[in-house]
Amino acid sequence: MKIKIFCTSIHPYSLLNKLPSYISPLGLGNMNFPSKWLTEKRGNNISDLNKFYGELTGFYWVWKNLIDEFKENDYIGFCHYRKLWLNYLRDKKNFSFKSVYSELFHPRDNFFFNTDVVQVQPIVFKNRNLIEDFHLIHKNNMLIKSLDYLDTEIKNNFFHFLSQSTLYPLNMFIVKKKYFVEYCNIIFPWLKKCLEVSKEKNYLINYNTRLPAFLAERFTSYWFSQFEKRKLLSYARIGSFFLSENINKLINPLKIPLTSKIYPTIHKY
Repeated sequence: MKIKIFCTSIHPYSLLNKLPSYISPLGLGNMNFPSKWLTEKRGNNISDLNKFYGELTGFYWVWKNLIDEFKENDYIGFCHYRKLWLNYLRDKKNFSFKSVYSELFHPRDNFFFNTDVVQVQPIVFKNRNLIEDFHLIHKNNMLIKSLDYLDTEIKNNFFHFLSQSTLYPLNMFIVKKKYFVEYCNIIFPWLKKCLEVSKEKNYLINYNTRLPAFLAERFTSYWFSQFEKRKLLSYARIGSFFLSENINKLINPLKIPLTSKIYPTIHKY
């Protein structure tokens, strides 16, 4: 069994060269990246849509270019340059002398026993459902419109999910190859239609430029939450200190003791 996690980034941060070997930096968009990085500009890609799709263009690139390197029960995962998987699930911050690096997720067969998918620790909204939250932030009804571009069964199940208050955010997941392929075959045709309609409605302005990525966050949350063989992990949101190029020339800031005391990242709304 192979486990590979791709860490997507639109900037060539030195920190990503210092992550464990099973995490591969994947450069997105039009910047130049180190030669040892994977980059979506090589091969079959939709990098021109990155400003709309965010990390989803990285998903597409892995699907179209690397999928044959994985067996059916191998695992493919994604994280972001500022959001990294942790090795546990916690509902509160605990003091620790450990470094962030020592707390990062590391592949182990016993963790994946009887598991098809791993999702990130959820956000549970207290006073609104996911439809209301989306409208509050994005000021449009594109999430509701997007339901019409799905098959009836998926549409009904997705709507039921959105009528609740639990979100597994960030488009972060680790999943078996066969289910990753299934997900990609559904989400990318749907996203293409969402992008077309968002352009027609003139929704892609300022913060909403990445509206398709925000729609995908809700769909991804729904899609993988359906799996019965599922586990959850916490994550760490990396601050500017860890990304400083000056600091990274001298040390690996992820390995400094005591830095894990502020993690996991827990949001309460």
